[in-house]
Amino acid sequence: MPGNWSSSRLDLHLDLDAEGGHRARLETALRDAIRAGRLTAGTPLPSTRGLAQELGLSRGTVTAAYDQLAEQGYLTTRPGAATRVADVPPRLPAQAPADTRPHPPAHDLRPGRPDTSAFPARAWLAATRRVLDRARPEAFGPGDPQGRIELRTALADYLGRTRGVLTTPDRIVITSGYYQAVQLLCRVLLAQDRKVAAIEDPGHDFYRDTVRRAGLTTYALPVDAYGADTGALTARTDAVFLTPSHHYPTGVPLHPGRRQAVCAWARSTGGLIVEDDYDGEFRYDRRPVGALQSLAPDQVAYCGTTSKTLGPALRLAWTVLPPDLVAPVVRAKQEADLYTETLGQLVLADFIATHAYDRNIRAARLRYRRRREVLIDRLSAFSGLTVHGVPAGLHALVTLPPEGSTEAGLLTACADRGVAVRGLTELHHDPEGDGPEGLLIGFAAPSERAYPAALDALSGVLAGPLTRPGPLRPGSPRL
Repeated sequence: MPGNWSSSRLDLHLDLDAEGGHRARLETALRDAIRAGRLTAGTPLPSTRGLAQELGLSRGTVTAAYDQLAEQGYLTTRPGAATRVADVPPRLPAQAPADTRPHPPAHDLRPGRPDTSAFPARAWLAATRRVLDRARPEAFGPGDPQGRIELRTALADYLGRTRGVLTTPDRIVITSGYYQAVQLLCRVLLAQDRKVAAIEDPGHDFYRDTVRRAGLTTYALPVDAYGADTGALTARTDAVFLTPSHHYPTGVPLHPGRRQAVCAWARSTGGLIVEDDYDGEFRYDRRPVGALQSLAPDQVAYCGTTSKTLGPALRLAWTVLPPDLVAPVVRAKQEADLYTETLGQLVLADFIATHAYDRNIRAARLRYRRRREVLIDRLSAFSGLTVHGVPAGLHALVTLPPEGSTEAGLLTACADRGVAVRGLTELHHDPEGDGPEGLLIGFAAPSERAYPAALDALSGVLAGPLTRPGPLRPGSPRL
């Protein structure tokens, strides 16, 4: 029979189902607990009287078991003191298979990753204390699949003020990231028999694969110096996935004429525009470009997240929806995971309402702008490289000259030096095609202290094949 004791301020489960009498079963249970490491060296055991009462055994049975285990070296006893567990090496369980996940790189220059060492811990802690001080009991109960009204209200104000988004709290759904938002929207599109989606080319391969795995048919929407070629959209297209504020990976914003064109396409065909406000907060040469959603709020599903502004570990994001999609997306959210974690939503709502979120973004914008300038200055020492996009975001795209090192060769050299960057080729719909080769170099992930060493390591890689000094060329008109 299983049993528990709570004497000596300890709780421990003992399995007394082994073969034999009461004493033998108690000995076996205690011995197994000690050898498995559940009872560690120095742990005081309950008195014989207390344990006997807890387990419904006689005191003599417990005393005999203790004495036997002490003789075997599992327990130590002293007159007038509690019986304690002896220092016995635990019998470890069989080891799990070796962890084959890659280790963190020595120098993390991957795109899209913020400096998590700069997380505003003190301000977040203060917001958490305020939330817990005033939280009602229902805050600790089941949540709303649409998201807490406090956060949706704060977001409606914030997004309108900073990104030009036209919305009310009832049109916002809180998700656990842009990834989940894409999954939910794809599920709803399929349920409505809308199965064809246009995806930017080049574009984020992870989300492209997410759309495909959901069951939609995708086709490439070419990207040039003016952003996605919206003229390639057809009446048979049901949805288009865009990063109009700062295209991933080229870094160009969607041209105003093309913004108007894609909105006109959506109105005339009933198509859905899924706007990933990628790096929307981080424009360094002027005010950030406003959200596309403001031009067609009834045709755009606008998606934002705290992954870069605060940190991906929070798993907090939002989608502003056309009115007719709110109910089906909420149902899909409820079916997926019921609701997003509640306390984090309340803390973020406080963080936004007290303008701590604005202050954090402004500080990050200054920090990342300085880092980008340092990176561009370093790259200017190597001829033949071409940097693309506007001064924005958390990465720079650099394409390579026709002659010289290949993308694959540079990626291998970076890996050998512990430098993590990303290649451009795999972001094309056809990675085997004849598109340009290049590197996506992030400048946000390392801490302030680690950033110079990361750039030194990157420069060491580039110094091999690209030794001639020369100016960094402006971006080409088409990738």
